Amino acid sequence: MQVPDEPWRFHFDPVTYQEMVIAEIPAYEELQDRTAQMTAGLVVRSILELGVGTGETAVRVMARHPDAHLVGIDESEEMLEHARARLPGADLRVSRLEDPLPEGQYELVVAALAVHHLDDNGKADLFRRIVALLCPGGRFVLADVVVPDRPDDAVTPIDGAYDKPSRVDDQLAWLESTGVRAQLVWTHRDLAIVVADRE
Repeated sequence: MQVPDEPWRFHFDPVTYQEMVIAEIPAYEELQDRTAQMTAGLVVRSILELGVGTGETAVRVMARHPDAHLVGIDESEEMLEHARARLPGADLRVSRLEDPLPEGQYELVVAALAVHHLDDNGKADLFRRIVALLCPGGRFVLADVVVPDRPDDAVTPIDGAYDKPSRVDDQLAWLESTGVRAQLVWTHRDLAIVVADRE
């Protein structure tokens, strides 16, 4: 099937997104909960979320950091309209991961189920740009679909065009090349959460 010029229009409808993603990713709720858990213990004033979608991740992260200011991007205005209703006061902008990231310094950057839409070079470039925005002591939490070690664990539907997952070890290497400490903290079949801490 041909991927349209605006792929999110094919993939994501904000009204049906939750139902669709849970059907495709049975461990979705656990992924989201663990992503938020990985932000615990940080003193956070500013958060950047990449790929806000309908706000599922942000709602859980903001529950742990209610006094923080959230800046978020997504390429879909329709998805952001849905998220704005759930995240009053957040600065949510239409932008792609390939575009310049919102300026500022952030104690926390989060991306859940978004970065796998970039190819390998795009991921490595994005990681460099994220680390440049992290405050000393800041953290990047990456939760995403990956290429698993065992082929049988590749269970999330991948279209081969818009979806471009990479191996965890490659992503750890790209992150560590920026000078952060990166580690795999959770995995379930073809899902993984990686945490990268800036000294």
